[in-house]
Amino acid sequence: MKRDLVWAFLFLLFFPFFALGAAFVYYAKDLPRPENFNELAFAQATRIYDRTGEVLLYEVFAQERRDPISLEEVPLHARNAIIAVEDANFYSHVGVDPRGIARAVLTNFKLRSPSQGGSTISQQLIRSSFLSQEKTLERKVREIVLALELERKYSKDEILEFYLNQVPWGSNVYGISAASRLYFQKHPSQLSIAESALLAAMIRAPSYYSPYGLHTEELMARKDYVLRRMESLGFIDEATATLAKQEQLVFAKTSESLQAPHFTLWVLDYLLQKYGEDFVRQNGLRVYTTLDAQLQEEAEKAMGRFAKQNQSFGAHNEALVAIDPNTGDVLAMIGSRDWFADPFPKGCRPGIDCLFDPKVNITTRIPGRQPGSAFKPFAYVTAFEKGATDTVVVVDELTNFGVWGGKEYIPQNYDGKFRGPVTLRESLAQSLNIPSIKVLMDFAGLKESIQTARDMGLTTIKDNPSLYGPSLVLGGGEVRLLDLVSAYGVFAAEGLRTQPVNILRIEDKDGKVLERKNTSSIRVLDNEHAAMITSILSDNVARTPIFGPFSPLYFPNYTVAAKTGTTQDFRDGWIVGYNDKIVAGVWVGNNDNSSMNKEPGSVLAGPIWHEFLAKALPYMEGL
Repeated sequence: MKRDLVWAFLFLLFFPFFALGAAFVYYAKDLPRPENFNELAFAQATRIYDRTGEVLLYEVFAQERRDPISLEEVPLHARNAIIAVEDANFYSHVGVDPRGIARAVLTNFKLRSPSQGGSTISQQLIRSSFLSQEKTLERKVREIVLALELERKYSKDEILEFYLNQVPWGSNVYGISAASRLYFQKHPSQLSIAESALLAAMIRAPSYYSPYGLHTEELMARKDYVLRRMESLGFIDEATATLAKQEQLVFAKTSESLQAPHFTLWVLDYLLQKYGEDFVRQNGLRVYTTLDAQLQEEAEKAMGRFAKQNQSFGAHNEALVAIDPNTGDVLAMIGSRDWFADPFPKGCRPGIDCLFDPKVNITTRIPGRQPGSAFKPFAYVTAFEKGATDTVVVVDELTNFGVWGGKEYIPQNYDGKFRGPVTLRESLAQSLNIPSIKVLMDFAGLKESIQTARDMGLTTIKDNPSLYGPSLVLGGGEVRLLDLVSAYGVFAAEGLRTQPVNILRIEDKDGKVLERKNTSSIRVLDNEHAAMITSILSDNVARTPIFGPFSPLYFPNYTVAAKTGTTQDFRDGWIVGYNDKIVAGVWVGNNDNSSMNKEPGSVLAGPIWHEFLAKALPYMEGL
């Protein structure tokens, strides 16, 4: 009996070691030779197409770009930047870092999201080179065993060299040399501390943090985080870190083939968030988007024709969105004019001091911009929903609307004139400010108008009337161009709201459909009230006293509803318009929110919008 107990005790004591040893022997046979670390496991490019499947917009991670170099060619500060953010204990652990894993688990628990990983550089090297991306226990065991064996067979410097030549850096780029040449057009030995920190910042999610993508502000924030880590670990001192944070980084122009850049990168951003970086990079997805390549081309031509003219008026940037109001399909998108151009001024910080930053997608950017009078239809339709009609008369006269924001609110019309009694039709068609405020306060209601706007898709408008007061109807809230165009689509669809979409379907490399567009419409307005807004906004006679009979809002052969907007101090110019088949909007302004010359939205945004729709209207009619 005692002998059995002894054997049982010995079995329980030593079995885990035997099991671990067996696993180690079994999986260690897969460890490759050093020369194989520059051979990435078989991967297939993901391709993003237009709606026809005939126009390739972007090929994600196609033929690889590599340029292997020795560790000695990588400056110490570049190595330290990567170690600081990816594996601070690299030179002291044996391939697996229990403290790093525990720290990541604790951080993720506190944040309730998987924001930090616990993998060492050795584990990352093994995972990216030889293992699948499946999150299974077996794969994790193999990763740990192979990382331990890797550390046993090779020196730390050899492992770091493997890693620096293997790690993906976005697009089809692998290794620090190819990344340095792509993003900065220089050999790694020439990288500054700030540039090194930026490359280190990209490793965790290279497509998300791409300098050519949608998250440049997040990239810069993470670059500064890397510098703080380097300082805390003693790799650089405080003065060096401060100088590196202030350095203005200038990126090389991308040589990638990329069509409809802002739209395509918007789609890619969704793919990365939904399926993950590794899955998108390696699994050969086929993505069929909603983009109409012909309409996109016409949009780019229209913007290109008037962009230089607008610059002479102090407007350095423009954006455009076109949507099918019945399906929600985004047909064309320009997030900023000429994505391939240099920022102005060169080297400016994204979203802070750039008059023009081509990589920023204004159409989807949060926070948004104030829409000016382009908000007015949402208050008017709310008044119609509450029983008002377009024949109701209000008086356009000097009016004190009481104290708002600590001072008396006595607004003016755009031209400084008063017109006396006017109907709601005349007031909205001519975009008169004082009558519109009366419509908001006396007929629609602040709270109700906010709810209408939010129901129609302007979710960036806060559900708090006290934030805006009467200025709401003059564009006191902030909106995104994509949301504003989609909301006008509710008028075009006679009260039905359809969420904007950018993907028709996604297939895997074998043609299996992973995802298909699944949208439905909901009624948010009475169809008669939506039709009344359309009637007013397409009434060329009613708007003529302000805009003239042949303004950019007028199309002699088509009935088109349109509304302009200009914000305070001429910071933004807008125009949005539609018929039953297409709704399009244009914004003009400056990325840093500085003022333009004193010209309304109809003057700067109107010509781009008109030229685009002049091509789009007959095209949509022929589909």
